[in-house]
Amino acid sequence: MTPEQLHNLISQGESETLEFKASFTKAVIETLVAFSNTHGGQVLIGVDDDGYIKGVSITEETVQKWINEIKQSTSPQVVPNIDVLYLNNKVIVNLTVIEFPVKPVSFKERYYKRVLNSNHKLTLSEIANEHLRTINSSWDFYPDTNHSIEHISIDKVENYIRKYENWNDTIVDFGAIEFLEKQEFLRDGKLTFGAYLLFADDLCIISDIQIGRFKSPTKIIDSLDIDTDIFTELDLIIAFIKKHLMVEFIITGNPQREERYDYPLDAIREIVINMLVHRDYRNSSGSIIKIYDDRIEFYNPGGLFGDLTKEKLLNFNYQPQARNKMLAKAFKLIGKVEKYGSGIKRIFTICKIYGVIEPQININNNSFEVILFKEIKNVVDDVVDDVVGDVVDSKLAEIIRLIKLDSRISASKIAKKMNISTRTAQRYIKELRDNNSIIRIGNDKTGHWEVV
Repeated sequence: MTPEQLHNLISQGESETLEFKASFTKAVIETLVAFSNTHGGQVLIGVDDDGYIKGVSITEETVQKWINEIKQSTSPQVVPNIDVLYLNNKVIVNLTVIEFPVKPVSFKERYYKRVLNSNHKLTLSEIANEHLRTINSSWDFYPDTNHSIEHISIDKVENYIRKYENWNDTIVDFGAIEFLEKQEFLRDGKLTFGAYLLFADDLCIISDIQIGRFKSPTKIIDSLDIDTDIFTELDLIIAFIKKHLMVEFIITGNPQREERYDYPLDAIREIVINMLVHRDYRNSSGSIIKIYDDRIEFYNPGGLFGDLTKEKLLNFNYQPQARNKMLAKAFKLIGKVEKYGSGIKRIFTICKIYGVIEPQININNNSFEVILFKEIKNVVDDVVDDVVGDVVDSKLAEIIRLIKLDSRISASKIAKKMNISTRTAQRYIKELRDNNSIIRIGNDKTGHWEVV
């Protein structure tokens, strides 16, 4: 590293992969461990927290002593790369480590990870998760010592196999138990935690979910407690929520009326599936769903998994990670999950298309909450943001709104609703088509519109 490169590095300040230390202390080893458990990084010794270059006095024995101390106090042993650098006639020592392949690494039996520009001590759950990730496994693949095959329903397994055959266009020509073994739902003949959650015969106390319809924070007018297998829970939750939603019937000219709920059902289903698949079932807290007049709150035990942050999540800038790999696999095998890690993005996209304001995400270390709102997004804003770019004419916005409500609406019906001539409506429609804001699927008589 040249003096110029070193100066530029220091000028960037401390970060997720860079830390300054005025001298070698135990805090240096703690940081090296945090880097090893995250994405790697480097510690510059001889630079204070403000980036002021103080330099250090060292000998060959000094450097060797530091290496030995780092090795002896870390497990697995961390051996950093060491470079002695010079800047402004002062000595700076650069200690560099990569992300360790076997995690977590400890410093005197304490475990740390790097978050932004500081070190955070790992919780017991995070330590366990790091170990499972290292061996490419997850909690739900481990044998359930409290339950056996007698505690699951073979009928439920066979029903799952039929869905598996249908989705994958294949035939399973062996029995239910062998199917479970081939999919690793059974390990060495023992029931796994994941298999118990998927196919529990009756009561499943670790999958408990409470759902209620609230008129106020303290007034509940309907409720349901569920503690069974998570496939059954999915159906029961969706049915309960639909029971408490408002629905309008849209006359489209087709023999069957179209239904529009005040919340997008596809988003609700996606949220519930994410709750069931990504919940931390080791946490004693249960999942909770609260339906209010203007919103639905979905609360789940278990914060973000791995190195995922809220910023990465909301920017859809992350690699998919699954806390419960077996559950994610089981849902994907029957088409309940389209793509690992795409759930949040799908929820936001569905809400935009449906015309409601975007959901709210609340996250802390031990919980994850999604709040879905029924409030309709301002039509003009929707057009500006998602549909016609720079075109903000209110007439075009109104046509977009009418097409969203009835995809088969004709130009004459649009003209009547907007109190304009059919020719003017056709001109507006042409402008939207030219802007690639709407497209026509099918012919003029039997086709329909789609908003791009």
